[in-house]
Amino acid sequence: MDVNGKTVVVTGAASGIGRALARRFHADGASAVLADRTEIPLGELERELNTSRPGSAHAVLTDIGTEFGNKALIDSARQKFGRIHLFFANAGVAFGTDLEHTEESAWTTSFDINIHAHRWAAKHLIDDWVAHGDGYFCSTASAAGLLAQIGSAPYSVTKHAAVAFAEWLSITYGDRGLKVSCLCPQGVNTNMLNPPDSHGTDVRGGDVVRAAGAVLEPEQVADIVAEAIRNEFFLILPHPEVAMYEQNRTADREKWLAGMRKLQRRIFGAG
Repeated sequence: MDVNGKTVVVTGAASGIGRALARRFHADGASAVLADRTEIPLGELERELNTSRPGSAHAVLTDIGTEFGNKALIDSARQKFGRIHLFFANAGVAFGTDLEHTEESAWTTSFDINIHAHRWAAKHLIDDWVAHGDGYFCSTASAAGLLAQIGSAPYSVTKHAAVAFAEWLSITYGDRGLKVSCLCPQGVNTNMLNPPDSHGTDVRGGDVVRAAGAVLEPEQVADIVAEAIRNEFFLILPHPEVAMYEQNRTADREKWLAGMRKLQRRIFGAG
């Protein structure tokens, strides 16, 4: 897809990968709908983009952890720009640690934002996309969605679900014009990896990510995503080694599981 002249919605646009994606799509000629629940940085980004191209950016303060919030976002985007050509479900959270120390609220929030938000958005977009025989849904999952996350159980489980949902969308609607991509990065220099307030956040998981490979800047990821969407690739891997890890996992799962336990011991100790 060439996003020039298209309408692109990005959730989690106030910071990190979402902010970089919004800037990149806008630079490529898209009208950008910016969604987040953090008002001040979202408004700053809207003003920045509209300064360079007046009327081309629209900020929507919403909670995509609810169906109502997703529908309100889609309605607002349509009222401002008309059809939505690309919806990028990027917002995500990393709560919880191991099973016995994770609050139920962390599971609920993780499912609501990391997976339910994807299906709620798709639910309210799919009729228009199928009717026009054209549409693009992209989601941010994680390398953890293809492999596993040492540390946070909710993050690992919901990111696997995000990959599975993207695959299901592609299988079910791919012959009716819907294009689907799924972004699965490893380490990216964002607040999720370096949380300013670590309360409820899986800090140990960040240690694993830093030990596993290079930490990219959000702008690097956005450039890779832009090229992948231009070529309509399903799986977007900013860290190419993740493909090798996934192949190792499927080729010999027992060996891969043993290796993951060894990595866990090396980073966190026997306990």
